[in-house]
Amino acid sequence: MRPSIAVLASHSALDVLDGAKDEGLKTIAIARKGRERAYRSFPVSDRLIVVDDYAEIASQQIQQALNMEESIFVPNRSFAVYVGYDRIEKEFKVPVFGNKFLLRWEERIGPSSYYRLLDEAGIRRPRTYTTENFEGPVLVKVPELKRRVERAFIIAGSRKDLEEKAGSLAARGLLDLKALDEASVEEYVLGAHFNANYFHSPLLKRTELHSIDRRIQSNLDGVFRMPARDQLTLDAPVRYIEVGHEPATIRESLLERLFEMGERFVEATKRLVPPGIIGPFTLQFIVTPELDTVVYDVATRIGGGTNVYMGIGSQYSKLYFRRPVTIGRRIAMEILQAYETGSIKDLTT
Repeated sequence: MRPSIAVLASHSALDVLDGAKDEGLKTIAIARKGRERAYRSFPVSDRLIVVDDYAEIASQQIQQALNMEESIFVPNRSFAVYVGYDRIEKEFKVPVFGNKFLLRWEERIGPSSYYRLLDEAGIRRPRTYTTENFEGPVLVKVPELKRRVERAFIIAGSRKDLEEKAGSLAARGLLDLKALDEASVEEYVLGAHFNANYFHSPLLKRTELHSIDRRIQSNLDGVFRMPARDQLTLDAPVRYIEVGHEPATIRESLLERLFEMGERFVEATKRLVPPGIIGPFTLQFIVTPELDTVVYDVATRIGGGTNVYMGIGSQYSKLYFRRPVTIGRRIAMEILQAYETGSIKDLTT
């Protein structure tokens, strides 16, 4: 029996489902009630399971249904946020494509943090400070008041500047000043922002660079489009809520650096969280005017920007396969190869 590909219906699910269909695999989407329309309208899921709450994915009933279909579950950020690391690691018994124990390493605090992964890999990242002691300018990332999964971003040059800007956001109901205790404070690095989307194949024993994209963020995008005098007059609090992605390319002379970053990151994950990265991951980075690269965020699973390549395939993937493929299709290709060679356990946790 061929495997089914299952995914939480959010984030990058359409890419995963579409790629699985391209490879002839059965697909299962688990959607939350009220957010299932896209997965009904687009004929990419052979079975749509609707739940009242995403956390129900870890229930015995849903797990039993997935296992009966010989499902391989592809994790995304929504899966990690709504189900939670502990439940995923201890209660979720459906085979997960990739290393599910790496999902918690996307956080910035505690012993399991992507700061530690980057340091282990020897990859440059922004310097970090505390809210009490820092050298500006810094970027302060604070959980929002009403939507804890989103963050408010504050650029500050001093402690006084931070207090004034945080106070203004608190007065507008965007954050609780107590949340500053949970804030991460990073060196503000000036440069161009990119997301590099990789795929590490244990079967082929190589790390592939598949695509590069950039984020579209609200209301930052709208503020960018205003003349400077209107920005000053309006004095709108700038927010960095991710609402979309756009494809990008990078100068070829920097590709050597990107390959090196990806391979060093993979090796670091093998040392810290065996068996390390399996399948897709993303490094979000800044290119400085000196052409240095600074990684400021990490995704240890499929990135949200992969949907922009549905229908056309990731721009660098053709160089590997002589045809463009998406990350979603690349996942399905790896799973099929593992089933044919009896090595699926090398790809799942």
